[in-house]
Amino acid sequence: MSDLSVVIVSYNTRELLRACLRSLRESVGLQLEVIVVDNASIDGSAEMVRQAFPEVVLLEQTSNTWYCGGNNIGIKRATADYVLLLNPDTEVAPDALALMHRFLLENPNYAGVTGQLRYPDGEIQRTGSEIPTYLSLLLDYTVLGHLLPTARRRVHDELYYSDWDRQSDREVKVIPGSCTLMRREDLWLDDDLLLYFPEDTLACQHQKSSFFLSAAKIKHHEKSSARNLFATIIFFRDLMIYCRKQHRTPKMLLLWLLSRPIVALMWLKNR
Repeated sequence: MSDLSVVIVSYNTRELLRACLRSLRESVGLQLEVIVVDNASIDGSAEMVRQAFPEVVLLEQTSNTWYCGGNNIGIKRATADYVLLLNPDTEVAPDALALMHRFLLENPNYAGVTGQLRYPDGEIQRTGSEIPTYLSLLLDYTVLGHLLPTARRRVHDELYYSDWDRQSDREVKVIPGSCTLMRREDLWLDDDLLLYFPEDTLACQHQKSSFFLSAAKIKHHEKSSARNLFATIIFFRDLMIYCRKQHRTPKMLLLWLLSRPIVALMWLKNR
């Protein structure tokens, strides 16, 4: 039986997915089960996996099940007790997965673990955060943030641990969906969400904190398949669903109303 199931949801990321799977093939210290959920890609991703990586479990979908739905399909198929959700635009260091797996195995008081994600140029990404408060949602995604920049900066600093450079280990509340390792029994994403806020929802579901393990190195080509107006529309859709579930409908309606000028400006910019 595998030590770790790795679930990768892919949508038109063939060459990035190839590099990701190649890095997983070079991982050491664990028996891996790699599962690729292909969301009806039209760039030949599924065929590439079949030909170049026959050891990978390929689950081809006839339509786009998005990030949350696709990962749930992969989690359901996984056989290991521990599951890693990994973006196709990542490349893991050879020992990264073994380090994370061993940490969670030896620390049952934590809900999950992630590694240190870096951009291709080596810059460390600012992952790991507190759970967003309703105030932080208002200041980040509505006109209030522009009207109250000092308050926004203060809340943002608290949310993302401004005193921490990600060069050291740290207990955190939210770990990134691009690299989330948890026990399979604890890992299930909200199917009402498509792309955004699943990691925040997971953190709300579990009373335990998670952990940022700086020694586990992962390269991340962030946002490789979502850089357009449509992705912005999906973002605000998911934001409203997340807010309604965590903060109730009246607060969601206020957030929706105050976010309309921001959405309009983004629409004009993308035109």
